Amino acid sequence: MDRLGALHDAGISIWLDTLSRELLASGEFARLVEHRHVTGATSNPTIFAKAITTSDRYDSQLRRLLSAGEGGARELFFALALEDVRAAADILAPTFERSGGADGFVSFECTPDVADDTDATIDQARDLWTRLQRPNTMIKVPATAAGVPAIETLTADGININVTLLFSVDRYRQVMDAYQAGLETRRRAGRPIGQIQSVASFFVSRVDTKVDEQLPEDSPLRGRIAVANAAVAFAAYGETITAERWERLARAGANPQRPLWASTGTKNKAYSDLLYVEQLIAPGVVNTMPQATLETFGDHGAVHVTLDETAVAQGLDVLGRLTAAGIDLAAATSELEREGVDSFCDSYDQLLACIGERAAALAAETATTGRRPH
Repeated sequence: MDRLGALHDAGISIWLDTLSRELLASGEFARLVEHRHVTGATSNPTIFAKAITTSDRYDSQLRRLLSAGEGGARELFFALALEDVRAAADILAPTFERSGGADGFVSFECTPDVADDTDATIDQARDLWTRLQRPNTMIKVPATAAGVPAIETLTADGININVTLLFSVDRYRQVMDAYQAGLETRRRAGRPIGQIQSVASFFVSRVDTKVDEQLPEDSPLRGRIAVANAAVAFAAYGETITAERWERLARAGANPQRPLWASTGTKNKAYSDLLYVEQLIAPGVVNTMPQATLETFGDHGAVHVTLDETAVAQGLDVLGRLTAAGIDLAAATSELEREGVDSFCDSYDQLLACIGERAAALAAETATTGRRPH
């Protein structure tokens, strides 16, 4: 049984939650697209830190960049990572074309050091979008307080945005409002809106990890909060796209900002290894999976629509019981947002340090051996 094919046929866009030169050069990414129904890919500083620091496939390009006088670890990082994103986007171009521009996207994240600076986020996102030169790419912008107005401005610019680090339903509503406001601004200016695509990445497994720490070991709520929170978020999405404000935009050709389930690998071994895939199935959503989770679903995943009115009602009940137990979900999701930014900052700092060290080693090697870049 082709379980991933069945998941795709149920209306789920399957995106791979990793990207690397190794994955691309080996042909593995193309295989996943051709045979495992992968229709997109995402990346973040942690993913690229692992990719760049554990492979020598970037050395040749690094040598060329150094020979050309490129300096600074951040600029070297952009050069390396953006080449991977373009290569992945080219592999996904047929998917993009077949879907009429609705799928086949690769996302690249603004650096986390600008997460709390609206203007810096806007400037960097515009620069990255211009440098990528691919219509099937998205710029990832975190859903921080500073990120929300950036999302509105960048959408008005006509840039595809993947909103990331979403944990709370209230912030999700702000993000959906920002997307619509950006489209409205663009439409008022007489500019087309039909080519703009966006997703809102709502993180799931990390919510259970955070809330479980506050619950007794025998609590029936353990392992249930993330799916409940996501179900309520999905209901908020449904309310948004059936409201008159959105229907006006839809009549003008706007595309919905699809929900994307992120952080879908199960972290607690006591839970189902496919908890955050099987329990979050509904037509029109994206699930971005680590490769191990993708292969696990291909092995024994079950496909049936699980995000329905019953799931939403159950989600509301579970969250109500959490509040009655004295757990402040809003505080937990606020902490998760800040921890997410801090974690990416740590990975980014580590990445820049490693690139600097590798560049220095290659420069020394060239000076010693006379080896030229190729």
